[in-house]
Amino acid sequence: MTTDTVENKKKVSRIASIDILRGLVMLIMLVDHVREHFFSHHTVMDPMIIEETSSSLFFTRFSAHFCAPIFVFLTGLSAWLYSNPKGKPQRSATAFLLKRGLFLILLEVTLINFSWSGTYNILYLQVIWAIGLSMISLGFLSRLPRVWIGILGFIIVFGHNLLTPITFLKDELGYNLWTVLHDRGYLVIDGFINTRVSYPLLPWIGVILLGYFAGPIFHYTSTIKRQKTLLLIGVSSITLLLILRGFNIYGETLAWEAHNSTIKSVMSFLNYTKYPPSLHFILLTVGIGILLLSCFENITNKFTQILKVFGSAPMFFYILHLYTILIIHGILMSTINNGEIIKVNNIYQVLLISIGLSVLLYFPTKIFSNYKRRSSSKLIKYF
Repeated sequence: MTTDTVENKKKVSRIASIDILRGLVMLIMLVDHVREHFFSHHTVMDPMIIEETSSSLFFTRFSAHFCAPIFVFLTGLSAWLYSNPKGKPQRSATAFLLKRGLFLILLEVTLINFSWSGTYNILYLQVIWAIGLSMISLGFLSRLPRVWIGILGFIIVFGHNLLTPITFLKDELGYNLWTVLHDRGYLVIDGFINTRVSYPLLPWIGVILLGYFAGPIFHYTSTIKRQKTLLLIGVSSITLLLILRGFNIYGETLAWEAHNSTIKSVMSFLNYTKYPPSLHFILLTVGIGILLLSCFENITNKFTQILKVFGSAPMFFYILHLYTILIIHGILMSTINNGEIIKVNNIYQVLLISIGLSVLLYFPTKIFSNYKRRSSSKLIKYF
């Protein structure tokens, strides 16, 4: 076998549809982070206050809801593929998941936390923290039979909304654990570094377990069979959501209401709790993510090739885009706005800035992706 043949085998070892979907959510995430810096004078809650939120801002924020759940689901899926490489003996994913999970937590509390504002006054434990802890949880649970992993994932995703009435006061036993698992809040107040949990963990563990459980779908020898299976799962998720949400049965603390305008009614129907993510939130985002995986099986064009580049080096792009936004925003503040926060007045301006940044960041991401593919460094692979 020639060197070129070996290299080609390495290049096709990644599943293109996964990288394409991951790249898509990375670009959506870029838009949301640009909004947080340049459109911060228009704040939003999750769920959003429909009466105070314009439709353009609502759907811009709504699109960002897809990022975390799809990324966590794909993390579980990728862990199963790592543990079950095609044509090779099965291997344990435990050490892989534990080391990568701890590495993500380290990045969250250092580089990533600083990148949000250029200060370190408050330690925010956000999505990378949640992914890291989810990977560690999966690392231990991956030793269970796959069917039990799937059952546990379904129980968590479909059952955690039953826990909503449970709350703890700051001075009560169980507050810290419940803050990490289910209710966002401060772990440390008036300490050396105040620490706030922004992404409660429990539902994300359920999502990563379901991603791991879905892994065998990508070992189907027939692309058509894989597409049909993904399509069935995606359509089933959306159908269940329409039933549960349509009749306000279960799975979301905020009921939807019909408004005087169609757009407001649609906004109300799609207005879900993210912290922690409700069942409706997960059904919609992961369901559509699975449908997109099915679609991306047979789509190859310049745009999907661009998305695949962003998706092949996700952590590199994540850190790079945060610091790029921070630096550019800081330069603009100090040079043209006398130290005041730079603001834009329309969502289309947020989109234009995001497009410009995506072009700027594409080339270093591509260079790093190519380097990562050739490198034998385990640390580089984490990016």
